Amino acid sequence: MNRRFIILVIILVSVALIGLMTIQVYWIRNAVIVKEVAFSRSVEQALSNVVFKLEKLELSEKLKRQIEFTSSRPDYLLSLDSINKGFFDEFSKVSNRTGLEQFVQKSKLTQQILDYMMDARLVKPIQERINEETLDSLIDVELQKTGIRTSFEYGVYNVSGNKMVFQKTGEYPSQLLSDESFHFALFPGDLKGSSNFLIVYFPYERHFLLSQMGTLLIVSVGLILIIIFSFFITVSTVFRQKRLSEMRNDFINNMTHEFKTPISTISLACEALKDKDIVKTESLFDNYIGIIGEENTRLKSMAEKVLQTAIIEKGELKLRQEWIDLNEVVREAVKKINMQVEKKGGQILLDLNGEDIKLRSDRMHLTNIILNLIDNANKYNLEKPEILISTDETDLGVNIYVQDNGIGISKVNQNKIFDKLYRVPTGNVHNFKGFGLGLSYVQAVVDKHNGKISVSSELKKGTTFKIFLPFGDLKQ
Repeated sequence: MNRRFIILVIILVSVALIGLMTIQVYWIRNAVIVKEVAFSRSVEQALSNVVFKLEKLELSEKLKRQIEFTSSRPDYLLSLDSINKGFFDEFSKVSNRTGLEQFVQKSKLTQQILDYMMDARLVKPIQERINEETLDSLIDVELQKTGIRTSFEYGVYNVSGNKMVFQKTGEYPSQLLSDESFHFALFPGDLKGSSNFLIVYFPYERHFLLSQMGTLLIVSVGLILIIIFSFFITVSTVFRQKRLSEMRNDFINNMTHEFKTPISTISLACEALKDKDIVKTESLFDNYIGIIGEENTRLKSMAEKVLQTAIIEKGELKLRQEWIDLNEVVREAVKKINMQVEKKGGQILLDLNGEDIKLRSDRMHLTNIILNLIDNANKYNLEKPEILISTDETDLGVNIYVQDNGIGISKVNQNKIFDKLYRVPTGNVHNFKGFGLGLSYVQAVVDKHNGKISVSSELKKGTTFKIFLPFGDLKQ
């Protein structure tokens, strides 16, 4: 897939994703605004009911007191009644001194009754007209009725005195006087007008509104996260597939080259043996037959690696369980590959712990993973290879160490070397052959043994592979 095409697709999908997220955020913002408006209306309705009930309670109290007053002073009622019935008769006697005095006394009595009925408490301070517990209970009940179940702070503010008469907790004085609070005039029916205001502030209004939209927000955020995650997975998959495609092409090209070399060598040797112009001596036969044998062994080894990888890919890797001597397997592997190391002027050193270390394993695959590690240590070395193989025994299993003085592996590539078909980039150095299958095979076999493999390396100083294999049964 063309790189530019991939970038174009990513850009288009990114723009679409950003557009969807913008629309989603805009929709959520509008939903929050609608909730805020509904919240304000509910608060206004609730507090209007509170103000109305406060005034109703006071009126009820006045009426009750009036009834008690008139019941305790029947002479007031009689006087009021006589005034109502004979007001004009009394006024006609105003010229009579005695009648005038009685009229004046009855007028005073009438004024007292009227003053009481008009309620002299109107001039009393607001704190004497409102009970704080009653006010708090009324606000709470009315807010609950409108579905507002969140903490609130209230205060009563006197305009003429320019002060807060009382507050619920006293924790939010500045917020009560800000635009964030709700203001309502108390006792709006007063003849002189209201100079006191009920102020209510909701400290957790935003949290309450968001909790009311919990399902909406969870679904919206969930959808956004799903879109982002899907986009990330898609892009990662595209790049991974592209990388695998490139690695597969490199593998095919490399494998073709690797197979062509021994095939060409065998072909040339066979043609030389069939050439009638060449004198066929015994040493010549032995030389050409040796070349054919070596190249044939090389072809067999490469074919086995490819087949092993195919078996692992299908999940058909099976291990034959048997008790083996680890040190013996190491020595056999070294014997098979020692000649290749010596050709480069190198050597393999052994530091095997104890006479024998017994574990339950597959002899063939265990030999192969040791051969693979030694082969890599020999291959990725620009000087004379110095390879140290050591073993030791623990309470749970055995450790195998393969240490070399090669070119090393960077920190970035250490996490990738066990990936199938991956080959460590070597810059301008192109004399390192291989398919990138060896370490992926090694890890598959180690995993099948329920073991672990790790690597520590430093560029230009060498690499150490550590393999841990348990004593127990194999993973089937």
